[in-house]
Amino acid sequence: MPVVHEHGERMKRFKNKGKDTAALRRQRVEVNIELRKAKKDEQILKRRSISIVSLEKSPSPAEEKNVIVPLSLEEIVEAVNGSNTSLQLQATQAARRILSRQKDPPLNQIIELGIIPRLVEFLSRTDSAALQFEAAWALTNIASGTSEHTRAVVEGGAIPAFISLLSSPHMHISEQAVWALGNIAGDGPLYRDALINCNVIPPLLALVSPVTPVGFLRNITWTLSNLCRNKNPYPPLEAVRQLLPVITCLLEHEDKEIVSDSCWAVSYLTDGSNDRIQIVVDTGILPRLVELMGSPEMIVMTPALRAIGNVVTGTDEQTQAAIDAGVLAVLPLLLRHTKPAIQKEAAWALSNIAAGPCQQIQQLITCGLLPPLVELLDKGDFKAQKEAVWAVANLTTGGTVEQVVELVQSGVLKPLLNLLLAKDSKTILVILDSISNLFLAAEKLGETERLCLLVEELDGLEKIEALQTHDNNMVYRAALNIIEKYFSGEETPDLQPGTDEDGLYNFSVEKQDFNF
Repeated sequence: MPVVHEHGERMKRFKNKGKDTAALRRQRVEVNIELRKAKKDEQILKRRSISIVSLEKSPSPAEEKNVIVPLSLEEIVEAVNGSNTSLQLQATQAARRILSRQKDPPLNQIIELGIIPRLVEFLSRTDSAALQFEAAWALTNIASGTSEHTRAVVEGGAIPAFISLLSSPHMHISEQAVWALGNIAGDGPLYRDALINCNVIPPLLALVSPVTPVGFLRNITWTLSNLCRNKNPYPPLEAVRQLLPVITCLLEHEDKEIVSDSCWAVSYLTDGSNDRIQIVVDTGILPRLVELMGSPEMIVMTPALRAIGNVVTGTDEQTQAAIDAGVLAVLPLLLRHTKPAIQKEAAWALSNIAAGPCQQIQQLITCGLLPPLVELLDKGDFKAQKEAVWAVANLTTGGTVEQVVELVQSGVLKPLLNLLLAKDSKTILVILDSISNLFLAAEKLGETERLCLLVEELDGLEKIEALQTHDNNMVYRAALNIIEKYFSGEETPDLQPGTDEDGLYNFSVEKQDFNF
């Protein structure tokens, strides 16, 4: 199978387990940046909406005592920089209301006023809880913007001030501080680590208790998940060890949003090297994650599936831990899920399990994964089909002849050959590798000609021949290699692949009969 060596670039996508290059486990290639700020913005918008609605029913501490007076930007600057606490509160509140607009809040304008350092000072004003709260809220909304906006808040000295507020006797103030710190942590690894170095974790974890209100606990969990997020570099291992026990407990919570963000946290922690995956495996939470993969709630199922998918990119032992936790019983349902994104994630996880030793491949077969895999190849969304193709390639590389026979018996060849019409060169190359692997199995059984006939009968030869005019040189050479090796000899008209009453091709190993 010389094709494998010709496109080593593609094979760099696998994790090196010291096996055949084609069978090495892959990690997720695309980085899910959209999960970062998008999720944060969505939640802060919800926060603004909820806060504005609730203000109509129950005003903030400041508004209970003051009539709301609209102020110009110049008046805000003057009052914030003055020494009158009442006017400082009015001005800070006015700035916060401007920043709480649901659409296009003027973050840059407020930053350009130069009042951020002053708002940060107000965070330590224990003589006025209302002023602390309004300043914290305003700064939270600035930090919810772009990286430039977040930087303005951090450079104004907000990190230590917000960490101090975590211990505020006023819950609404400590909750606002949690939210602000979540926005700062979510900006990227630089500020995440700045928070960790300022010792944010102990006071944050101290807020988690059985009596913490659910709404507050949601904010804490989301902030904890942001402390687990981002690579280059990963979060410090000591921080991960501090966070994991609490995240493990939060996974058991009854609130779906808390469970969802806990799952996202675990998915970030498992998206890395094997030693990081092992720290999560050692907590014993894999059975709970597998249970959550079966949740009817998309916001829970999606990150639980991602976390387990990350685990099976690890070592054979880590993959076995996921298998022992029951992942193979849940995957058939997810491969048949109505949402293409779930099909794709499930097929990605399956492809990495299929990259394991033949004992794990056998467990995959025994648990009935081949029929839904073939269905996905036949009728799935193309992104999911691409992952399913990798599963087939890995199975044909690492499986025994008997296991490859079972794959063919499950009807894989027809949808696999049909996907040679895809526009994606990498997918075509992986399919051609898989076909080469099927021929290697046929050679071992002395049944190459029967496989040739079956490929022809399914219009596969025509499709492979057509690839000789493909724009991609590697595709052309891989197709040519198969044709020259298996389809250039004399035809044997008396050989016909046998079919059973269901129209499926027979294939019996015991009799050394490649009778599809």
